[in-house]
Amino acid sequence: MFALNFDELQWVSPLPGARSKSFTRDGKILRMVEFTHEFVEPHWCEKGHIGFVLSGELEIDFNGKVVRYPEGTAILIPASAAHGHKGRSVTPVVRLFLVEEA
Repeated sequence: MFALNFDELQWVSPLPGARSKSFTRDGKILRMVEFTHEFVEPHWCEKGHIGFVLSGELEIDFNGKVVRYPEGTAILIPASAAHGHKGRSVTPVVRLFLVEEA
């Protein structure tokens, strides 16, 4: 009830180069996400994300302003069109843990 073992969840691959495991409860989604160089964001994401880079390095383009998130860095992106973003893996693989609104 108070613990979640991500090893017991199945990977889902919505797009080439991206896969995730997710769990939803009480209006929150907990996600383990993995991106490779093959992943290309198809559109500007306007969702909010709070999370942590577990391994690798992520680069996020905020409409021309690129921010790098190395391993051990927290991610705090508010939900809105003004904070639209596209992510990509800088390293061959980047793995993130995210907490999002359901």
